[in-house]
This record gives sequence, C-alpha cells and structure tokens, in this order.
Amino acid sequence: MITFPNAKINIGLYVTSRRPDGYHNLETLFYPIELRDILEIVPAQGSESSLTVTGIAVDGDPEQNLVMRAYRLLQKEYNVPAVDIYLHKVIPFGAGLGGGSADAAYALVMLRDMFNLPLSDDELAQRASRLGADCPFFIYNRPLIATGIGDCFTSTNFSLKGLHIVLVKPSIAVSTAEAYAHVTPQNPQTPLADGLSQPTEQWRECVSNDFEKSVFPAHPRIAAIKQRLYDMGAVYASMSGSGSSVFGIFDKPCNDTDSFADCFVWQGECKV
Repeated sequence: MITFPNAKINIGLYVTSRRPDGYHNLETLFYPIELRDILEIVPAQGSESSLTVTGIAVDGDPEQNLVMRAYRLLQKEYNVPAVDIYLHKVIPFGAGLGGGSADAAYALVMLRDMFNLPLSDDELAQRASRLGADCPFFIYNRPLIATGIGDCFTSTNFSLKGLHIVLVKPSIAVSTAEAYAHVTPQNPQTPLADGLSQPTEQWRECVSNDFEKSVFPAHPRIAAIKQRLYDMGAVYASMSGSGSSVFGIFDKPCNDTDSFADCFVWQGECKV
C-alpha cells in the first residue's frame, strides 16, 4: 500500500495560556496543503519490521522515527504482523509543516486498513495523540480549528479552494523549544474565528502568529521572507507553526520565486 502524506500550514496561531503540565494552550487553524511525502508499507520480507528513509536526510535511530513508533503502537495493541516501511521525505522538518506528524498519522490509517483493525477515525486520533500534538489532525486531514495543545478540534467551513500557496523554507531551523521559550501567552485581540471571517486581504490586520514576535528578531531572514512575499503580491503571508517556513496566499500562480536563494520553495493550488 502506498500513500502520500501531506503537509499543513497554520493560519493564525495564538498561544493563549501556559498549562500546569508545562504545555501551552493554543488556538489555530490547521489547513492541509498539497506538499507531500511518499509512504509505502508492505508485508515484511523477513521476520522483523524495517524502515527505509530516502529523500531529505533524517538522522537518528529509526525506532524513534514517528512512523516506526506508529507501527509499534498498533503492533503492541493488535499484534500487527511485521512490515517493511519505505518513506521518501519531501516535506522539510523544523519548518512548522507537520511532516513527521503526517507520516505517522498516515501510517496509522494504512495499518488499520491493511489489517482490518477495528478502529474508527476518532479512536485512531486518540492513539495518534500519543505520538505528537499535531498527529491527530492528519487523521481527519481537513481544515479544522484546533485548541488545547492542538488536539481539540472544531469543524469549520473554511476554504481557500482555488487560491495558490507559495511556501518558503530557509536553511534556518527554529526548534519548538526555542520558539516557546520566548513567547508570552495571551488572548488575541481579535478571536481567530472572527478574523478568519473577514475577507482574505484584511487578514494582515487581524490574523497573526504569536511566534513571529520572538522568532523574527532572532532570525531577521525569516521576517524578510514574509515581507518579500507581500512585495510579490501575496494577499496574506505568515510564518507557519513555530517556524521556520513562511507561506504566502496568492490569487494566481506566482512566477517570481527566484529571489529566494538557498531556500526550499514550493508552490501549489489550494484544493479544499
């Protein structure tokens, strides 16, 4: 079985409070985009499961990869047979795009379907939450308002269908710990739902990402990318997640992306 895990962007991201468990409560809109990895799972050729990763280099113990952790979670609960997993990485990591979370969530869905496991999407999302805060979103994989630590969802009729995204990821990496260490939790001046109900061209004044306040001074190049996207005609631009990728929303395809030297650049049409 082969699938194509997609990335997400955050449209608006507010850090509203610090929790007693050390995490933070958020308010954001998760929006899926068409930038995709490739994930294949097949019955194992040997007696043990394996993970092979190509594309963007991923360091570390394969057993700690979120895809393998997703497999082990279901293996432990349902005695899932051994499999060989092949992951081709296209989505940059350390970018606020949820690529690793998407891979894990897709793996859970694939394994459920391959082995006919008695799990609904909601039950699968509960298990995905054990792997990471973003993972449950990708079980549903449609625009959703997220609160809590990013794992409590509210349905929305939000759509960017027909618009175009330009995504720029510089070589800079912003760790989640670094981003949270310098953010000041507070309620937004404009509630996210109210801001998103405005015309897209007005979001610049009422929809924002709290992490930009601390990340931009530390990494001026990320701030410069956002401004460049506006200079190119974006109707809205923002950092995604805790960084370091920045996206711009355009009314039509953009042909002026050559100025982003030494950056990962992707462009695609919004499908939902």
